[in-house]
Amino acid sequence: MSLLKKLFGGGADTSPPGEAYKGFEITVAPVKAAGGYRVGAVIRKDDQSHEMIRADVVASEEEARTTSLLKAKSLIDEQGTTIF
Repeated sequence: MSLLKKLFGGGADTSPPGEAYKGFEITVAPVKAAGGYRVGAVIRKDDQSHEMIRADVVASEEEARTTSLLKAKSLIDEQGTTIF
């Protein structure tokens, strides 16, 4: 890795880690909103993906991450592959 990449972070993987759940991969992706963070996640399986964004706004990013994961799991439980 070149010196410039080391100094400026080029080449580093900055994508958030995903969590496996019932054959799906959930990547939490809360969105900064007025008054806090909007609940959101990307749900993937095979070559398909679904971007889940909810109207819920919570105060902290940590709470948004936790809520996003729970809501994504609930959506998978309710709809399975029909979400695609």
